[in-house]
Amino acid sequence: MTRRLLIVDDEMDFCAFARDVAMEMGYDVETCSSPKYFVATYERFQPTVVMVDMVMPDTDGLELVKWLAARRTPARVIVASGFNPRYAKMASIIGADSGLGEVTALRKPMRLAELQAALT
Repeated sequence: MTRRLLIVDDEMDFCAFARDVAMEMGYDVETCSSPKYFVATYERFQPTVVMVDMVMPDTDGLELVKWLAARRTPARVIVASGFNPRYAKMASIIGADSGLGEVTALRKPMRLAELQAALT
């Protein structure tokens, strides 16, 4: 099975870091720097893992988590935040309570080993 990671984050340096790590682990990777492209990219790419930044301009990452839950995505979800670690944890709890199978919360900046573990 092909592993596909969709990264939604407005920080281009973080997207590049996460993309490089995931590609080294054998993932196909797509990135969205703006949440407004998320739905179209998700539907076209059909990711097996979605990584969502919690604080972005114009859209709260929690809204994307709720969208994924409403769609009953089979993808694993990783939420990441450099804003407040409780925010990412709250999003993971809400996602899990809304029917998402696996939701992992990570704090930015994250170590290489933390990201690798979340993608394993």
